[in-house]
Amino acid sequence: MGFFTWIILGLVAGILAKWIMPGKDGGGLILTIILGIAGAFVGGFLGSFIGVGATDGFNLTSVLTATAGAFILLFIYNKFFSG
Repeated sequence: MGFFTWIILGLVAGILAKWIMPGKDGGGLILTIILGIAGAFVGGFLGSFIGVGATDGFNLTSVLTATAGAFILLFIYNKFFSG
């Protein structure tokens, strides 16, 4: 995947994770993108580790896997760094 595809996938995954996550968090657009991109890596690693799938292109499986990873990172961020 190209650099811009990772950014777009990360943006989509971050927005979906924020939409799914209940409550208010202090992250803005930049943090959403960063958590989404990092979530794509985390989701791809975890997905390939447990055999569900990986983030190997811009498709539904990759978006869902990246969103799951971004959700995990957003949850951790809210528990430890958000007021």
